[in-house]
Amino acid sequence: MKLEFLGAARQVTGSQYYFQGNASRLLIDCGMFQEREHLERNWNPPPMRPREIEAVLLTHAHIDHCGLLPKLVAEGFRGRVLATAATVDLASLVLRDSAQIQAEDAQFKAKRHRREGRRGPYPEKPLYTLANVQRTLPLLEAVPYGRAVPLGPGVSATFHDAGHILGSAMIELAAAQNDVSRRVIFSGDMGQPGKPFVRNPQRFTDADQIVMESTYGDRSHGDHDTIERQLADVIRQTAAAGGKVVIPIFAIERAQELIYYLGRLVRAGRIPSLPVFLDSPMAAEVNEVFRRHRDVMNPEMLRRMACGETLLGFPGLVTVHSVQQSKALNHRKGPAVIMATNGMCSAGRIKHHLAQYIDRPECTILFVGYQARGTLGRQLLDGVREVRLHGRSRLVRAAVEHITGLSGHADRESLLAWLRHFAHPPRQLFLTHGEEQSSLALADEIRRDLGWTVIVPEYRQVVELC
Repeated sequence: MKLEFLGAARQVTGSQYYFQGNASRLLIDCGMFQEREHLERNWNPPPMRPREIEAVLLTHAHIDHCGLLPKLVAEGFRGRVLATAATVDLASLVLRDSAQIQAEDAQFKAKRHRREGRRGPYPEKPLYTLANVQRTLPLLEAVPYGRAVPLGPGVSATFHDAGHILGSAMIELAAAQNDVSRRVIFSGDMGQPGKPFVRNPQRFTDADQIVMESTYGDRSHGDHDTIERQLADVIRQTAAAGGKVVIPIFAIERAQELIYYLGRLVRAGRIPSLPVFLDSPMAAEVNEVFRRHRDVMNPEMLRRMACGETLLGFPGLVTVHSVQQSKALNHRKGPAVIMATNGMCSAGRIKHHLAQYIDRPECTILFVGYQARGTLGRQLLDGVREVRLHGRSRLVRAAVEHITGLSGHADRESLLAWLRHFAHPPRQLFLTHGEEQSSLALADEIRRDLGWTVIVPEYRQVVELC
């Protein structure tokens, strides 16, 4: 049995692992690369024949885990795509939105490059179209948590709650061949304990191999009790200066958590009365998916919703749907909060708002999620004073702030606590989904504290599951 690391290897995005057994060919995740230095990988042909893949197992619906599925289908894949019911619904939204954004961005870039008399480094066409997405969606198959799903002779997969976003899963792959059996656990993106909407990550006591994320493997999130205080401080200070708070959001989970926390602040009178715009039609649709899949939510949230508490809305929240409405926001006077996708500022409506407000010292750009290396969001967090937006260089005069406690990823302490729950060391632990220094730092700590065999795989590395 072999495992090939086709993404998220010494980098955060592009999650994709290729499992090969005697009679099985499986992909765990099929994600898009978002780091600027690795974008060309999205265009590369797959190293295997897509028609030979029997199934794709999705850990969750974020674009860096499911975003290349329509491309795989266009290249010949016709197998099953297994995911939890919430992930099926969310992935449907994400893939449609991705196709639309790609079409708009490709058109915009082609027009700009013609005007500038040059060509860009990547093809000026979408990776896939809405028609490709429409051929992909019928392949999505909902599976429940905790039930083994047969995938072929001697192979099954069981999905367990990862606590990252609604419907996210850790995948337990059981495989046997030639009198050898292996139990491999893929953590996917592991959430923090105690999040508002999702349940805590599932724990295990035994595995032969573990593939675990390490996004925050070299740092801690700090005290979660400070989230509302930090958010209130930024809004009050920016409103007092007459500026806008511009928040790049991920439409799934981070948007809903922000609405939840902002609602609490509004009802408690801890922030001034000002309009809050959710400039993401997809985030509004995700809110409806949350309402449909209450069965996989945090039990405390279920209790509060049953008591009639409104968790995904508050007075002053306005959902922006059309492009015209989005553009109109940039002509509004006075303080406001604008939440817009995407969360890493690599595409979508957020780039237009940044172009409008990034050079205004009374405004604040507030980050609430991880920013992959090479993205515009990461550049801003790293403190650059000039960025390129829509073909123009712009000075960064707005304040740039970051609230880490809102991250959907487990930090170093939570990752180590999850590993310590295993009763016996695995044969191999693979650290993925983290920048190289983060993964290597966590690997050193695990070797030192637990004495385990830890591998930080390279891109395209193939390993035997010994």
